Amino acid sequence: MITFITGNEHKVKEAENIFKDYDITLEHIDLGYEEPQGTLEEVALSGAKYASRKLDKPVIVEDAGLFIKALNGFPGTYSHYVQDTIGNQGILKLLKDTQDRYAEFRSVIGYCAPNSEPKTFLGKVEGEIAVEEKGDLGFAFDPLFYVPSLG
Repeated sequence: MITFITGNEHKVKEAENIFKDYDITLEHIDLGYEEPQGTLEEVALSGAKYASRKLDKPVIVEDAGLFIKALNGFPGTYSHYVQDTIGNQGILKLLKDTQDRYAEFRSVIGYCAPNSEPKTFLGKVEGEIAVEEKGDLGFAFDPLFYVPSLG
């Protein structure tokens, strides 16, 4: 069993879909911890360390962001806030006359067991921002993020 600390139901569903292929049960706990303003790594490390100490068991925490080259990495670590405020249409407006639409979606998993130092694991997908939203699967920036190698 893996204990996943998040208040985001979409993250829980995605994680459950991944772990089911490995016959791993996911326990979901919404701990409501405070996130520092910093890098994805700092947020994941802080959350994992806090949760493992509080619950006295190994946990994982995930933080993710969309990093758009033409916007100097924006929204990056502010992706959640940007999604809640300007949303996908706001991102499209910011890129309206931009040719270079390269972007990376980064996900950092923080893992920590009690009385241990936390560790992080980085995942990255390279792609581009589409000129309009497509599809209704996924959540957040998914309808904007296009991975050419996947079609």
